[in-house]
Amino acid sequence: MKTLEERLDDAKLISEFEGHRDFESTTWHYWFVAAIAFCWSLYQLYIVVDPGNSAHVRAIHLAFGLILAFSMHAIRKSAKLRSTITWYDFLFMIIGAAAVLYQWYAYKELAMRAGAWTQTDIIVGIATILIVLEASRRVMGLPLMLAAVLFLLYDYFGPYLPDMIAHKGASITKIMGQMVLTTEGIFGVPLGVSASFVFLFVLFGALLDRAGAGEYFIKVSYTILGKYDGGPAKAAIAASGMFGMISGSSIANTVTVGTFTIPLMKRLGFSSHKAAAVETAASVNGQLMPPIMGAAAFIMAEFLGLDYTDIVFAAFIPAFTCYAALFYIVHIEAKKQGLKGEDASVLGRTWPIFIRGIHYLIPIFFLIYTLIVLRQSAQSAAFSAIMFLMLIMVVQKPFKAYLNKEKITRYVVLEGFADIGYGMVAGAKNMVSIAVATAVAGIIVGSVTLTGIGLVLAEVIDNLSGGYIVAVLFMTAFVSLILGMGLPTTANYIVMAALTAPIIMELAGNNGYLIPTIAAHMFVFYFGILADDTPPVGMAAYASAAIAKSDPIITGIQSFIYDIRTGILPFMFFFNNELLLIGGVDPNDPNDASKWQWITNPFEIALIFGGAILGMFAFTSVTQGFILKKITVIERIGLIVVIPFLMLPKLVAAKLGLPSHYVAYAIGLGIYGFIYLNQRLWYKKNQGILA
Repeated sequence: MKTLEERLDDAKLISEFEGHRDFESTTWHYWFVAAIAFCWSLYQLYIVVDPGNSAHVRAIHLAFGLILAFSMHAIRKSAKLRSTITWYDFLFMIIGAAAVLYQWYAYKELAMRAGAWTQTDIIVGIATILIVLEASRRVMGLPLMLAAVLFLLYDYFGPYLPDMIAHKGASITKIMGQMVLTTEGIFGVPLGVSASFVFLFVLFGALLDRAGAGEYFIKVSYTILGKYDGGPAKAAIAASGMFGMISGSSIANTVTVGTFTIPLMKRLGFSSHKAAAVETAASVNGQLMPPIMGAAAFIMAEFLGLDYTDIVFAAFIPAFTCYAALFYIVHIEAKKQGLKGEDASVLGRTWPIFIRGIHYLIPIFFLIYTLIVLRQSAQSAAFSAIMFLMLIMVVQKPFKAYLNKEKITRYVVLEGFADIGYGMVAGAKNMVSIAVATAVAGIIVGSVTLTGIGLVLAEVIDNLSGGYIVAVLFMTAFVSLILGMGLPTTANYIVMAALTAPIIMELAGNNGYLIPTIAAHMFVFYFGILADDTPPVGMAAYASAAIAKSDPIITGIQSFIYDIRTGILPFMFFFNNELLLIGGVDPNDPNDASKWQWITNPFEIALIFGGAILGMFAFTSVTQGFILKKITVIERIGLIVVIPFLMLPKLVAAKLGLPSHYVAYAIGLGIYGFIYLNQRLWYKKNQGILA
């Protein structure tokens, strides 16, 4: 396991890139933040047992988030302000907590006078918005705050705008009612999901990491994959995928795994920027991995009225296809440069390392079992998994001491409880950005509802795209990437789900495409994640570049090139819903999730999965220009042809008049097999000497 010094170094690097204060444990600031964070985690566990009123829960949840936001993030980034909590930070905390808790202690009165707001209500509403916007600026920078301000200005100045985007406008009273005093804005669905589901999964991830699971994933991945060509890079992908399931943060994923894997990749021959880019691409995609896919996936389930298990089921093939393609990219890079793996003698034996930490897998499988098999709610399943994990954390060190025939001291017993405390503090700290982001994004969602701007945008996009659905998708992808360079994934998804997902559905219907709503939502979700490593802003690329000592812009460009494979998948599952394991929708109401036909036949699932994998391998070879040697122009054209045959078989069969989509699969597989066999024969003939 990592030493205390190594843990502190990781924490400092994460705090540097996430922009929050990192107090020394000898200061009162450290213990103040720790106490608030611990109480927040304790409260979130308590409301699972005694839920109470959802409006109260959202208000208290945001109050905790604001207090931590102003205590962890300075008003400016100067060294002096980052080292202490000032008197005006406390003033912001008090005003912020009092303003949002108004929803709690005036709940009955607000319900009684709905619409007939008093002057006090309006003042509290204005204070709430200003405080939430300032918290957003401190935690996530200017982009999300400016986006919210722009929408608020649009709400008020609607009558004075050009005819194309004008509306009748809204008074300050109406805006405050929409944004603060009801559940249409700040205290809407996104914040509700953050308070009820997301916190528990983030807490589960923090506890699992504190228990040692993150280091275990790295060691197991490295031991199993390190010996193969480009082994450390493949180990980085596997470890980042597993760690990403529990972290929900691209930067935390990059730092925790990258501090170990990036130096290994460099030592075996990867250039600094490519080593950093591999880690960035792997870490960013961690948010795609079921069963824990980050906050946006839970909000998606709530928006669509689906069980979270349905989101996990739909995300399975795209996520694993994405990671398989990244493995293949690394394999190609290793073949291009002739990079070998680690000497087996330095890796250690796999089985003992695997067994030594197998108890870390038990809570994860328990969570999956309760979610998918027992069909418990996400909140209940996460709570049960947390309790189970806490038990493991308490007994694991005394049990190890017993097996090693060491004395079980009071310190050994108490260390497990201390780890639980540290994990609860870390989990709450990780939630600050999500709580604030969902609150601010609620302002944008409330504006969309208040002004009906979605209809205006639909008309604009329809005119710009000429009604072509592919053009609409490209425009949406571009906007998601641009927004994502300034917004966290969760906020990006909420904004795009409110603005563009309905437009995609409407224009798709107008073009004769009957698609489930989840396809449109997953589309913007994927591009929101992809924005995390999009230059020039992608913070995950900056974090990995700092570890690798490479240029962050070059690293970002390289990681984006690696992640182009992530960009093609949304287009594929939009036109082939079977990649989301949805076989059909009700032609009269494609939005009705209860009438979606889920694919459960194992043969069909295996065929869809296999076709997706090979189709992505073909796409990867096209972008990398390599299989076992450099591909020729003819081979590149052949591989481009293969992609739709394997990933869009029914669409291809319909367009070409083929008797069955199985024929499309057979043609695609035949072309791919011929190209690969031709390369294989050349490889053997030239004794593995690469072009």
